[in-house]
Amino acid sequence: MSSQVTLPRLGQGMETGTIVRWLKSEGDSVEKGEALYELDTEKVTQEVEAEASGVLLKILAGEGEEIEVGKAIAVIGEQGEEVPAGEAEDPTEVSEDDAQEEGSPAPEREDERERGREEGPEGPSEPEQSVESTNGGRVKASPLARRIARERGIELSALRGTGPEGRIVAEDVERASATGAAAAPAAAAPTGEVEVVKLNQMRKTIARRMTEAWEAPAFQISMSADMTGSVRLREALLAQVKEGGVRPTYSDILTKVVALALMRHRDVNAHFAGDSVKLFPTANIGIAVAIPHGLVVPVIPGCERLTIPEIAAARADIVSRTREGKLRAEDLDRGTFTISNLGMYGVERFTAVLNPPQAGILAVGAIEERAVVVDGDFEIQPRMDMTLTIDHRSVDGATASEFLATVKSFLEEPGLAL
Repeated sequence: MSSQVTLPRLGQGMETGTIVRWLKSEGDSVEKGEALYELDTEKVTQEVEAEASGVLLKILAGEGEEIEVGKAIAVIGEQGEEVPAGEAEDPTEVSEDDAQEEGSPAPEREDERERGREEGPEGPSEPEQSVESTNGGRVKASPLARRIARERGIELSALRGTGPEGRIVAEDVERASATGAAAAPAAAAPTGEVEVVKLNQMRKTIARRMTEAWEAPAFQISMSADMTGSVRLREALLAQVKEGGVRPTYSDILTKVVALALMRHRDVNAHFAGDSVKLFPTANIGIAVAIPHGLVVPVIPGCERLTIPEIAAARADIVSRTREGKLRAEDLDRGTFTISNLGMYGVERFTAVLNPPQAGILAVGAIEERAVVVDGDFEIQPRMDMTLTIDHRSVDGATASEFLATVKSFLEEPGLAL
């Protein structure tokens, strides 16, 4: 007996999602627990598994369509089984002018598909390069890799994957883009024509949340920390890393000291909730991670209880899964404070925008050697600028200053954090 596949609610507050790509075609066999399609929500793009085994009889929602949670998007049943008329109806309300065949691609993607049909089945000059990355004719690639490839005109079938079992990951596509290899031919845009890029769910969410953040009465304070003590601490930590282990970074040290400072200044470890402020007993710190055309903030929970090597391992895991499009909705929830680090780009100092409803976000720049006057003489020190953005509805200036001063003291003398 056939069963409907409905759009699941993958996180609190999720109301709609967009089908990025169907991983199965009509008539294909499907096993329960097997990846069925890629779904773009407000927070992440992830593969969704089939909840039943059988044959994919009918696709009701085309790629690129935004669907409400709970709506039917496909039908799975037995081979040769007829799809009931009620189940075959498209769950989205489409006007007669915009009507199209059920399961057909969204209009905005048809040009892309047509280019693919015109290019034909010709593969790379060395077909064996793509064999390792395919399974049953479908290129094995992470959701993020597919998205980057579409945006940059990269032909996935021409790439050699470096992931597990030859899976193509984001780094493979980035490498091909940088070298100019495997580029799919694209028609030149007419001279003078304005290109309109439709916002995906993530950018819509970023736009909405940044608007909310800008409405908050926020203020900023800055301090500069002598990182000599933190440099020595990192060198000691690196000396203890075993082969194959994760190398702690300055961001990991910063995450730890910020977590300990939040435990001493709980007013900063808070959410503004309209007519109240929620103070949290644990430091769940979000790490801002840039991805193509977006920014996500996965959370490391309970950082005050973790050692720096444990934080490093957790950070490496969430950053890797972020860039491969494997984040889960729960990875982005429960954050109480955020750190944004642009030091790796050579940025000396910047101001970060609040991540509501959190009361604060810390922006840190690069560690640079600077001449500092000490006891009347010049001394060269590795220094790092920090800028704290605070929601004034939750925290006052004196409290914010005390918190940032604690972070500064912990970075300069890590032993004070014990």
